[in-house]
Amino acid sequence: MDNKSIPNAAPSADNDDAEEDITATARRKQKSKSKSKSTNLPRKSGSSEKEMLELREVISNDAVVVEKISQRRRARMLNPWTCSWLLLGALTTAALLGLCIFQSFTTRQLDPKGAAMSYMASAFVKYPDFDTEHTRFATKYSLHLYREVGIDDGDSRVKGVPALFIPGNAGSYRQVRSLAAEAAHYWNDNIKSGTNPALQGKLSLDFFTVDFNEDITAFHGQTLLDQAEYLNDAIAYILSLYHNPDKSQRNSSLPDPSSVILVGHSMGGVVARTMLTMPNYQANSVNTIITLSAPHARAPVSFDALMINTYKEINDYWRKAHSTQWGSDNPLWHVTLISIAGGGLDTIVPSDYSSVASLIPETHGFTVFTTTIPDVWLGMDHLAITWCDQLRKAVTKALYDVQDPYRAAQTKPRGERMRSFKKWFLTGLEDVAEKTLPNKEPKTLLTLEDNSNAIISQGERLVLRSLGRSGKKKAHLLPMPPQGTQEGKKFTLLTDQYLDAPGENGTIEVLFCSVFPLQVGHSATLFSMNMDLSGDSTGSTRLACKNVASDTIRLPASTMYSRYPFDNARPFSYLQYDLEDLLEHQFVAVADKSPEPVPGWVIAEFSSGSESVIRDPVSMNGLLRSNARYKLPAKRPMLTDIKLPALSSGLLTYNLNIERPGCTDNLELFNPMVRQYISEVYESKFYVNVVDSEISLHGVAPYMPPTLKGKKKDNGLALQIWADPTCDSAIEITLGLDVLGSFGKLWMRYRTLFAALPLLVVALVLRKQFQVHDETSIFMSFTEALNQCLRGSIPILVTSLSWTAVYLASTARSSEQAMLKWTGHQLRNATEPLVDYAINDLLLGSTDPMFWFLMPIFCAISVGLCIAINYTALGITHIFTVVYSKLKSTPPKTEDGRTTTFAVTSTRQRIITTSVLLMLVSTVIPYQFAFLVLCMVQIATCVRALRMARETRSDNNYNFYNYAHSVLVLMLWILPINMPVLAVWIRNLAVHWLTPFSSHHNILSIMPYILLVETLSTGRMVPQIQSSIRYITNISLFALAVYAAIYGVSYAYRLHHAVNLFSAWLVILHWSASSFSVYRLNHLLDDAPSNEALQHTKKRP
Repeated sequence: MDNKSIPNAAPSADNDDAEEDITATARRKQKSKSKSKSTNLPRKSGSSEKEMLELREVISNDAVVVEKISQRRRARMLNPWTCSWLLLGALTTAALLGLCIFQSFTTRQLDPKGAAMSYMASAFVKYPDFDTEHTRFATKYSLHLYREVGIDDGDSRVKGVPALFIPGNAGSYRQVRSLAAEAAHYWNDNIKSGTNPALQGKLSLDFFTVDFNEDITAFHGQTLLDQAEYLNDAIAYILSLYHNPDKSQRNSSLPDPSSVILVGHSMGGVVARTMLTMPNYQANSVNTIITLSAPHARAPVSFDALMINTYKEINDYWRKAHSTQWGSDNPLWHVTLISIAGGGLDTIVPSDYSSVASLIPETHGFTVFTTTIPDVWLGMDHLAITWCDQLRKAVTKALYDVQDPYRAAQTKPRGERMRSFKKWFLTGLEDVAEKTLPNKEPKTLLTLEDNSNAIISQGERLVLRSLGRSGKKKAHLLPMPPQGTQEGKKFTLLTDQYLDAPGENGTIEVLFCSVFPLQVGHSATLFSMNMDLSGDSTGSTRLACKNVASDTIRLPASTMYSRYPFDNARPFSYLQYDLEDLLEHQFVAVADKSPEPVPGWVIAEFSSGSESVIRDPVSMNGLLRSNARYKLPAKRPMLTDIKLPALSSGLLTYNLNIERPGCTDNLELFNPMVRQYISEVYESKFYVNVVDSEISLHGVAPYMPPTLKGKKKDNGLALQIWADPTCDSAIEITLGLDVLGSFGKLWMRYRTLFAALPLLVVALVLRKQFQVHDETSIFMSFTEALNQCLRGSIPILVTSLSWTAVYLASTARSSEQAMLKWTGHQLRNATEPLVDYAINDLLLGSTDPMFWFLMPIFCAISVGLCIAINYTALGITHIFTVVYSKLKSTPPKTEDGRTTTFAVTSTRQRIITTSVLLMLVSTVIPYQFAFLVLCMVQIATCVRALRMARETRSDNNYNFYNYAHSVLVLMLWILPINMPVLAVWIRNLAVHWLTPFSSHHNILSIMPYILLVETLSTGRMVPQIQSSIRYITNISLFALAVYAAIYGVSYAYRLHHAVNLFSAWLVILHWSASSFSVYRLNHLLDDAPSNEALQHTKKRP
């Protein structure tokens, strides 16, 4: 709006303080001159008429100056477009911070993409007889069975082990195709053909899926519960199919299935866990759950009260079940839960939320990132995780490995299932990785010629630069270090060859051996494998050996040509054992079985912990001052482990640089390779052929609940570095904090905050507007009030909140340490540890006081957002006002012909309209829809108020317009909280599902909004309050600001109700000014227009 539309408008950028100084100076000048004249008058016998005229002129001129300045300041306070350098600076700061976050989020610290496309020939069998006799949701949802064309031959009968795929938020049942097709091909190629003896007896997987009509589950708790109820009914029906000979072709000698394997994507994984808490859940019908990018720890958004309460009930149920002392009391004792997360490429659900560390112990499940899974080694986005070819192969192999059709549960016992999942999904380098070597019996008899086979000297390293050079099979022996050597010693072996299992004819076989003296009564036939490398020699040594191929750890190849860990190259084979696990053995035998020279290399050694482990307590503050530097000497072990326990935050990113000169004597066998890992969730990232790398992790994240058994030690960032030890040159490693890259990590962790925190600014602005209005009768514009708040209340409150963030973080950390001490010493046998899982729900949600500076950053962005939304709303209302004026050029008039602010309807009509809307809310529409309608009505109110203000140029009309506009801005910030549930309702209408949402038909949740908007639509201005009641408004808005900052992220839905209460208070103020009484109530239904609706009128000259 142009300043000319406001009487005596001053330049919008004038400074308040300057004008106040001018006004005060003018008043002092007037007072001084008046006093001087009045002092001199009595001293003269008579005052001349000329002197009296001069005195009057001085007084008159000074009064004009003061009045002019007062009018200019009043006009600026009413001008909605006013702008100061302070506002411009705040908007610029917010824009720069937002641009920095956006640029960092889209261009820095990004995981490489490498997911291979999957292909299938799909067909679905629908079950129309799964109708309303089985479930009340039969008309909304449907059940399907996947069949792969060319393998299943269109057979609709069940024949294998049942598995059920659950799509996620707005997901399609067709997303099962990739995984189900791979399962069909794997069974056809490896089981049906009999090429893999280890898979004998396995059955195919019958993959069922459900069509939820792309329901929006993430925003609506009732939809989540409905899906869980339907799926329990579906499982009962699926299991009944295997009991029906007409619908099943399973071998009758096998037991009928009693449970179904669940695979859930996104919110489908949460629905899977919810099923086990529902009343219609059939006990033990689910014992294996695999989820893909599922937000287990907390809801993705907190806009729905039922969703937050449902999450709490589900998670409390799982925690309570696993806190029981005896397994017989745990209803989830036989259930395993594997949560697979996509990592940083998932921009839909923060992968931090996929953690199940706060829900289940490690004996029953874990969280793993796709970058960790062997032969996958890449991150993937929220949808790619359902079709990525590398991942579906790994999941399929794991599902067949845990299958046992000879048990009614159709799966192996829980302990064996967990071992299988660890084998297929973890690297094997984790502390929980289980080795098969201690449980094996010697099955290989190795016979060696006494003098022809090399025995490496004690403490030396075995290095083979090529294989088959001797022209015959040869074994190299590494003697075990003597007992009593320093602790932490371990054996490591790395090669670019596959390690042979017993009976295989590859190039390298690794055995752990002990001398086997062939005495009377001992027979060499006790061994299933006999490896005779003695030739024709009569003198020989016999060793009883264990093959360790089953403990092979696959690592991505790192050569001079490598670029990504998921390159299509043969992986390296790696072995690692603690010396304590090898005490029963005397030698490590590395058998080179190649009969002719072939390319290939092997490095094997024993190394001590003091040489291979570096612990550095460097923190974020230390990295801000200077980079961390480490120098690996020329004489070093093959593997170096750098542990940085203080760097545990998922908000920080780093830059890693490795500098190394070339090899002095020999060619490098392999290029440096780095594994970045943390241990609370199993996230590993591999970097091959490393020179420079970007390091980001999903460590300690905001708002995440503590783990079930307390925080682990050494949960910070750790780096494992494999470097060729045969190069006689040192390696320098530099680790630095990537400040710009860290900015991008704020978006995924604090998205909801940018919807809640601006309410702090809006509430403080409204508080300022009401304060000035009660004191001066001027309801200043939103922009001017924000300008004044930036000079006072906003900086003060932000400073207070920053200190509050430090206090909450320190308290949370102290409580966590006290809990660890308590549970570790006094509650070892207790059933329920004293863990506050909501301890990180408030404010910034961080347990690290060092992140206090985020509060000013987020508040600065919130101020910028409020400025942008304010000017956007102003622009929209001004455009609509111009259109409205063109379409309706004649202002509305009352019955006596006077121009009025609005076309006044009768009170009876307003009451009928309000009653009809409340009735619809209580029966048909959710209150979120009514809120959207109210926002539109409020925009119309602002348009009409602006038109009248511009036409009449009345201060009173500008007061009302500013008041209506501020209410509109407040409602606009509540609108995003209501839109998700509204989207769910519209989606249900589209599929003709008209069952009402019981949780969203409370008329008390919308009635104050309706009454307030209806009151404003008649042009009523909020009264000026000069009594102590005005402090209620002040305190209410201040409380709203604080509440939005502290609880807004975790409980955003409450902000709607908080503003609803404030709207009720405004309605009370309006009614108090209208002399509401029983007598007035008797006249509310008359047809005469309200006098109060005519209060802001002015005839055009």
